[in-house]
Amino acid sequence: MSFKLFRRDALGNFILFKRIMFIVFGMVAQYRFKVMNNTRIEGSEHIKKLPRRQVLIVSNHQTYFADVTLMLITFFSIKNGHTDRLGNLFSLLNASFRIYFVAAVETMKSGLIPKLFGTVGGILVKRTWREKGKDIKREVDTSDTENIGIALRDGWVITFPQGTTKPFAPGRKGTAHIIKQYKPIVIPIVIDGFRRAFDKKGMFIKKKGVKITMRVKPPLLIDYDAEPEVILDQIMHAIEQSEEYHPTYWKGEENDDTDA
Repeated sequence: MSFKLFRRDALGNFILFKRIMFIVFGMVAQYRFKVMNNTRIEGSEHIKKLPRRQVLIVSNHQTYFADVTLMLITFFSIKNGHTDRLGNLFSLLNASFRIYFVAAVETMKSGLIPKLFGTVGGILVKRTWREKGKDIKREVDTSDTENIGIALRDGWVITFPQGTTKPFAPGRKGTAHIIKQYKPIVIPIVIDGFRRAFDKKGMFIKKKGVKITMRVKPPLLIDYDAEPEVILDQIMHAIEQSEEYHPTYWKGEENDDTDA
């Protein structure tokens, strides 16, 4: 019994604590997505067919925490037999503990709630291009990449290739290098509506009744021997953040996006 109580996941987080956090955060999230807003999910069938390990979820990014939260409770719901909809409390009680997500150290240490949220499966990485609101240039920490590899060998990893909530920001090659190195199955997800419903962190409600969507696409056919730039272009197109999806692309207007 004591062994089960103190069991840890691949990154050293206590499973019992994760279970508690999934229930607590999950109940709040279900209320926000099911009751306070109009959430629509598509593509559950692509999740149902996935193996238990070596899966990389790539998505566009709109808030710090709400995006990941919806993905987690959606995956739990699908595991428990719900198709294209969020499940009930039982889905949280019967959650999967082998789902991890990549997040910046700076973001996850910005307060008590982010710190707690990080313990449910956060893979904390140091940004190589930005820190404390300033542009920097730093070498990749190999331990960050190794932790992502550990998580992939244990289960699924959620990552946001742009590394920012700014729409149509360029993707970071680190995601492509991880794909080349670990050769996971890559599942693209496209989300929308989070900016209208939540604040930038995704912790507070800005507006109720917002249409929130999450579309799961089929696995990408990746050439793991291709150059990182080619793989990154494929990902950015799949998550609909490439140039041709930008609303100004067809108007010939200058891109004036701001971080929101």
